[in-house]
Amino acid sequence: MAKPIIAIVGRPNVGKSTLFNKIIGSRISIVEDTPGVTRDRIYAEGEWLDKKFMLVDTGGIEPITDNSILKHIKQQAQIAIDTADVIMFVTDIRSGVTANDYDIATMLLKSGKPTVLVVNKCDTIGRVPDEIYDFYSLGLGEPYPVSSVHGHGTGDVLDECFRHIDFDREDAEDDERISVAVIGRPNVGKSSLINKILGRERMIVRDESGTTRDAVDSFVENKYGKFIFTDTAGMRKKGNVDRGVERFSVIRALAAVERSKVCVIMIDGTVGFTEQDSKIAGYAHEQGKACIIAVNKWDAVEKDDKTMDVMRKKLMNDFSFMSYAPIIFISALTGQRLDRLFELIKFVDEQNSFRTTTGVLNDILARAVARVQPPSDKGKRLKIYYMTQISTRPPTFVAFCNQKDLFHFSYQRYIENQIREVFGLEGTPIRILIRERGE
Repeated sequence: MAKPIIAIVGRPNVGKSTLFNKIIGSRISIVEDTPGVTRDRIYAEGEWLDKKFMLVDTGGIEPITDNSILKHIKQQAQIAIDTADVIMFVTDIRSGVTANDYDIATMLLKSGKPTVLVVNKCDTIGRVPDEIYDFYSLGLGEPYPVSSVHGHGTGDVLDECFRHIDFDREDAEDDERISVAVIGRPNVGKSSLINKILGRERMIVRDESGTTRDAVDSFVENKYGKFIFTDTAGMRKKGNVDRGVERFSVIRALAAVERSKVCVIMIDGTVGFTEQDSKIAGYAHEQGKACIIAVNKWDAVEKDDKTMDVMRKKLMNDFSFMSYAPIIFISALTGQRLDRLFELIKFVDEQNSFRTTTGVLNDILARAVARVQPPSDKGKRLKIYYMTQISTRPPTFVAFCNQKDLFHFSYQRYIENQIREVFGLEGTPIRILIRERGE
């Protein structure tokens, strides 16, 4: 299941970013005593009571404004509200309940999302200020006093947020539908691909970057099965992202990767590999997703009988950190090889959910160790006692050994290659965790 999203919202200068940093445990958001400092949504993974979640910080909401920047901030905050599972609405005990607080509360009530009302800057320990009772008038239930500076009360707030999240749920059609995130730089043809698959103009397609602002889900059912395709905003280099709505759409693209099973990483065949392609693919790889590299606009490439092989070898070198990902050459304009793309999506999804038994795994381990002796250091040799698989998506294994620091990365890669050699496991990363016996 994808990590639940908790969005922090509120008017400017109530301490949202300070609270965000306190919960996450590091100074990620810029904190400055000036309204409007947090203009884009900042996100990070948090953990509470051994459960992980995504926390999103937003710019301060000015419900009624003519200022273009503040309008964008309100717009990106609304995106965060729409995307979140729970809203953390932050107010300020020092300024009391304001007209803007009432306007924001109305917006949150209309959204229908579970909302936890936070009253910040209650910095003294002991009796809660009487002014906190004024916040009941917002109609959002019990106000929770916190100090974002000192961290008082943040545990109670997270407990209340978790009360609205079902961590044990599985998506209703999780086993039936394969969720596919189409990701890549702007203007590589992501929307055109989904339009071709759907057979209609679901996405706005223009020959300019930044057209797709939101992540949009499209349901597809064909002879290959049931799918949910998510078109995402193109991810540019950070320095090239505008201050406008495009900047606010990256979280949705990353959230789409988070909740997908398969990522189709689109490359522009007329441009070739770029550094940004590597970064986008790296995010999907780190999240353990099944991946396919789709080279689009292949119809527009001047080629001979060797062009495809040359491009494939170059891409295998460029994406050497995810050599498991199959490469396919397609055209979203003509529909070239789209049938093969669907076959690959089903295949890599099955590989990503692969599971084997401990007995078979240890047979492979024994043969691998007999073939290449484990490394040693200062007369001490690595001993691998056994391996077992602990999870899927991606296939994750634990190897128990006598001394972790002897288990060098190169030998881990060798063991991984032996597992791939036996089971295939194309299109999916593999995780190997190293533990000393007794851990």
